[in-house]
Amino acid sequence: MGAMRLEFGFPGGQAPLRFVKMHGLGNDFVILDARGGESPVTPKIARALSDRHRGVGCDQLTVIRDDPVEFARLDFWNSDGSAAAACGNATRCVARLLMDETGLDHLSLKTDRGTLEAQQETTGQVRVNMGPPERSWDEIPLAYEMATDLLPLTGAPAAVGMGNPHCVFVVDDVAAVDLEQEGPLFEHHALFPERTNVEFVQVLSRNKIRMRVWERGGMITQACGSGACASAVVTQQRGLTDRSVTVELDGGKLRIDLEDDGVWMTGPTSMVFEGQMSPQFLDGLS
Repeated sequence: MGAMRLEFGFPGGQAPLRFVKMHGLGNDFVILDARGGESPVTPKIARALSDRHRGVGCDQLTVIRDDPVEFARLDFWNSDGSAAAACGNATRCVARLLMDETGLDHLSLKTDRGTLEAQQETTGQVRVNMGPPERSWDEIPLAYEMATDLLPLTGAPAAVGMGNPHCVFVVDDVAAVDLEQEGPLFEHHALFPERTNVEFVQVLSRNKIRMRVWERGGMITQACGSGACASAVVTQQRGLTDRSVTVELDGGKLRIDLEDDGVWMTGPTSMVFEGQMSPQFLDGLS
């Protein structure tokens, strides 16, 4: 893909609201480029764009902004309009866009999680360092001090932060889990004051796991990059897997490498389409 620069245009503005739709293993994103200006995104706008019936439809909205130090800054919005500090697959998708735009094969992106390094692999896949896992109760965060490797919940899950909270269950058969029933129960559990992503993981071998995910914001998604990272951290911490694993998700496979400088995630990205919002849609956002 060639150079891409998008322009914002909300009610009262002059330019159309343009966007790019991408996905990483079916984990899909609407991406807006606000470099050179201010992001006008609000919770209402995030919800409207994410709506699969009345908007574009996506798991998360991602906004690219200028940063005084790093190549760019990324803001993430869940489909329910809440903000997120990190989104692994969205970071890989934006890195792909920016590397195509510039011809670079590596760059640094600022997020609320911190500065994330992105690299292009010789295979064309994109690799991102999601940083070290957050293991202490107040970093994740949990409601009060406790051991995070075995939470006092049915199923003895572990809690891990990857810039967003994760509750990871190791189970015998992920296919047998009623994700629509179990996911919301734990997302909104009182132990998680900021709610949580919920992963169910089945260990297939020392270097392969199967994962299904209920994402914070109220939905089952085909993939979750930060959730794959958290799951690899938990299974390695429990002695079930090695430091490099393939994570099989509903939408495809990610490779997770637990390295000294952080948790590296590698996988494919896909461009779906570019477009712009109609005046009628924009009028509804005013």
